[in-house]
Amino acid sequence: MVDPPSANRIATPAATHTMILADWRQRVDNALEHALDHRTLPASRLQASMRHAALLGGKRMRPLLVYATGDLLDADIAALDAPATAIELIHAYSLVHDDLPAMDDDALRRGQPTVHVAFDEATAILAGDALQSLAFQQLAEAPLPADARIAMVRELATASGAAGMCGGQAFDIDATGRGSDISLGELERLHALKTGALLRCAVRLGAIAGNADRDAHIALDRYAEALGLAFQIRDDLLDIEGDSATLGKTAGKDLAQNKATFPALLGVEASRAKLGELADIMRAALVPFGDRGDLLAALARQVVERDR
Repeated sequence: MVDPPSANRIATPAATHTMILADWRQRVDNALEHALDHRTLPASRLQASMRHAALLGGKRMRPLLVYATGDLLDADIAALDAPATAIELIHAYSLVHDDLPAMDDDALRRGQPTVHVAFDEATAILAGDALQSLAFQQLAEAPLPADARIAMVRELATASGAAGMCGGQAFDIDATGRGSDISLGELERLHALKTGALLRCAVRLGAIAGNADRDAHIALDRYAEALGLAFQIRDDLLDIEGDSATLGKTAGKDLAQNKATFPALLGVEASRAKLGELADIMRAALVPFGDRGDLLAALARQVVERDR
């Protein structure tokens, strides 16, 4: 069962949440820098392209979810560094390949030229491949018990493969040009795989590190599934309402490509209402954890309220 809130745990003010999240963001940035350093990888055009993909900014939402979930379960922070780094490397690889001309054909990512623009298409493909391999190397070499490492490798492989992110991207390609000619169930399934699987995996990696019991896993999955859908709905709304300078990527691409999105299917106001419903689901999922869920709740608010 989920443990009751600890009487010794004092509620943390929002300003402290911000500081903790900033510290974790710096922690994973340092870990990424080490993983991609020339002393770790041979200095080359490939290494430079991998660094371009992974180190030039980003919200670090997935690593923060690893740290926040592990913290909720009192995991040793050193046990969270490898899974936090691994999942961000997978995310970086997916963006490199997403931006390729054969996929979304984007020239801007995080306010910088995309990897295939800054380097070339062949290097971008290799950079994505190498980032993916490096992610699993991080888990294989993590200072964790063997059973935890195997469980993490299984979770990350499932979430990033055909049964997860890659499968969702394939559905997205098939749905491009269909606009609102897709059911709500199909759209939710598409994004549960393309976006939601990796976000849920981040929470699960933290849960594995923290030796979560069955009830905690169920509650955290409920939170993560709502978070993944909320993340995508907000992304879809920002594509309409945001601008390229703020977003750090090309705005309006979904509309231009007649992509299947929540605003296209439901309308803007109904999409906002759906976002509110998902925020309520996330809050309810964290209730059993009491104050220990505050940092996951703060990340949920960031997802719902973000402007990029």
